Amino acid sequence: MIEAKSLTKYYGSFIAIKDVSFRVPRGEVVAFLGPNGAGKSTTMKILTGYLAPSTGTAQIAGHDMSTDRLAGAIRLGYLPENGPLYPDMTPRSLLEFFADARGLTGARREERVEAVVQQCELGSVIGKAIGKLSKGYRQRVGMAQVLLHEPDVLILDEPTSGLDPNQIREVRETIRRLGEKKTILLSTHILQEVEALADRVILISDGRLKFDGTPAELLRDGRGLDQHFHELTKSVSA
Repeated sequence: MIEAKSLTKYYGSFIAIKDVSFRVPRGEVVAFLGPNGAGKSTTMKILTGYLAPSTGTAQIAGHDMSTDRLAGAIRLGYLPENGPLYPDMTPRSLLEFFADARGLTGARREERVEAVVQQCELGSVIGKAIGKLSKGYRQRVGMAQVLLHEPDVLILDEPTSGLDPNQIREVRETIRRLGEKKTILLSTHILQEVEALADRVILISDGRLKFDGTPAELLRDGRGLDQHFHELTKSVSA
């Protein structure tokens, strides 16, 4: 459902990512790990079609996101870090706006808005201005917007960044429920997300793929995630 083939991105002489390749099959939740500046967001923006790679290809559900982005976008839900929300709108008015943008009409439009309000537990704040909501609720609004068109693939960039422990738990529960039916690529630098959510781990550092396997494979020598993370990324953090 998600495929990166030899992705490379240059900004002038700076190499943001270099020859990154991986595949995510249907129904898998993958934690995309790496320190700040490792290339996670660049990779995700290429996968979603927001950036063009310098070389390589990115596919969502078989659609090349450089040449067939609109078809790929129908199958994709993307939640960027600190995703854009309109603070003067309410969750309901925002969801109705995006439903219109997605081409949802009539009974289908109303059905999907109500479905994501329930799925993301927004009923208690549905009429409040988004700018007055906690960051946890704003993150839920962003997640609801992503789910409106029932995408098969979700790409989530740091969905728990800046949240308090209770908010993190709530967002993780939402992602866990979604992972029962969706293919999810979850960018994070929080190691606890791996144990809480992931079927598989992809780790990137200095723009290059360093590990691709299950959490059990990463931890099979008995050492903790933090030790492995440090060893695989120490060239960046040193």
